[in-house]
Amino acid sequence: MPVALYQAVGPARKSGSKPRRASAVSLTTPGLDLSTRLRVFQRALRSRVERRDALVELGRAVNATLEPPKIAEVILECAATWVPAPCWAVVSADPSGQLSVLADRGLIPEMGSAVYAIATWVMNRGQEFAAADLKRDTRVTDASVGTVLAFPLSSRGRRIGALIALDPLPSTREPRLAAGMLRAVRILLEPAAVALDNALLLKRAEALSVTDDLTRLYNSRYLNQVMRRETKRASRSGRPLSLLFIDLDGFKAVNDTHGHLFGSRALVEAAAVIRQSARETDVVSRFGGDEFALVLPDTGGEGAYAVGERIRERIAAHRFLVGDGLDIHLTVSIGVATLPDVAASAQELVQAADKAMYMVKDSGKNGIQAAIAPADN
Repeated sequence: MPVALYQAVGPARKSGSKPRRASAVSLTTPGLDLSTRLRVFQRALRSRVERRDALVELGRAVNATLEPPKIAEVILECAATWVPAPCWAVVSADPSGQLSVLADRGLIPEMGSAVYAIATWVMNRGQEFAAADLKRDTRVTDASVGTVLAFPLSSRGRRIGALIALDPLPSTREPRLAAGMLRAVRILLEPAAVALDNALLLKRAEALSVTDDLTRLYNSRYLNQVMRRETKRASRSGRPLSLLFIDLDGFKAVNDTHGHLFGSRALVEAAAVIRQSARETDVVSRFGGDEFALVLPDTGGEGAYAVGERIRERIAAHRFLVGDGLDIHLTVSIGVATLPDVAASAQELVQAADKAMYMVKDSGKNGIQAAIAPADN
């Protein structure tokens, strides 16, 4: 969006005359690259970051929510009034170092690699990054971006992310903020980064509380929550809800023969195969031991059976523990139950799927069985 900046430009005004309002300058005005816009409108931009209430307003805004994307959006919106750049991104990293864009404006897919490379540089060094033409910069080379100005986001001595301003067009010189303005921007970003860090830590704590430590699937606690929620929703909407119960055949032999360490690794591999075989809308969880469960919203018995068969085939074809010098083959027994066909509540659905799974176990394993309706039992 165009940003109106109020500073006299052009010929100097006569002594005693009133200041003239500068015309609204588009962020993509021909002839004014990002570096030039920063220089020409430095005074007006500085007045925005040095307002007495700027810090208070930003602090209230970022602490009004605990959702990281919303906080990132607030940071981005404020920063866009400090630096007249057409493209923006707020990037953060999870505990493993994986980067993600929490909020963006004006970005195109081609800029993705540049954004992550710049964020990595900024977070590794804890310094601002400025480049007049990124494709000519030795630190980060990318032809999709011209001018760059990026700031680290730090909280409690840790670098948690980066705020990045970009312009597809190169500038005649490196974009720079005056010392006073740079100091003010750093002061403004400090409490914003702390608020973002708090929100990210809360989300990670919530995720850990419903995640299985070994397989990184959802745990049985979350499965119960989803089952209660989805059964109520299915009852209101009249839409079907299916549940798959999956048990690894012969898993005990892996533990007995090779030890529990290799057994745990086999479980991790099985979880990955099951998760990759499920659909995006399915909720995949580890029920306990070597048992897994899938909740399939808006899915009838036929669709659930198809998902179960895909999982059965892929597990049977998978070579377990090859990376450890072994070549183990496992199979699964799967029970399928659908609401309202064979159950009317979450508890009944779990019992029906569990019973169907044991029917496969009793009949030779490596198969899939649909639960039988009570009237047909």
